[in-house]
Amino acid sequence: MKTNWKNGPVVSGVWTVLRIWLGIQWITGGWGKLTSGEFNAGGFIQGAITQAGGNHPAVQGWYASFLEQVALPNAELFSFFVQWGEILVGVGLILGAATIPALIAGAFMNLNFLLAGTISTNPIFYTIAIILLFAGAGAYNYGVDRFAIPFIKAWIGKDKGNGKIFRKREIAH
Repeated sequence: MKTNWKNGPVVSGVWTVLRIWLGIQWITGGWGKLTSGEFNAGGFIQGAITQAGGNHPAVQGWYASFLEQVALPNAELFSFFVQWGEILVGVGLILGAATIPALIAGAFMNLNFLLAGTISTNPIFYTIAIILLFAGAGAYNYGVDRFAIPFIKAWIGKDKGNGKIFRKREIAH
């Protein structure tokens, strides 16, 4: 009997612990920003733009241009997205609900923080998100998605008739 190394019960347990830990990190960061009432991405964005100069810039010119032309004029909107994005990623990962979208969103935020010149925990969180994405279903075997994904597939009819909730009606000609 062949077993899938990344989706077995023990390995899925490891992925779950890692996923929940990562979710706690995200929700903690987002909640701190949200409840402090002091978070403003504008200062962070301005700091990143200043790192784009010199012989060895921490921020590439193309990304600094994006920050200067798009992010900085919309700093309030970006602040909102960062705070709530971190909370939603955290909740999704802790519950194992919309796990793949949460991992992609978290990795995308980490990538943007890295591009803005902030190392901190971003490489660690980014790497864990990528590993969990490669784990696939093993990452949410113990979570809401284990039940939600088959239900959604049946609801939209993607499971080729097995357990469909809504079936196509035959139209008489």
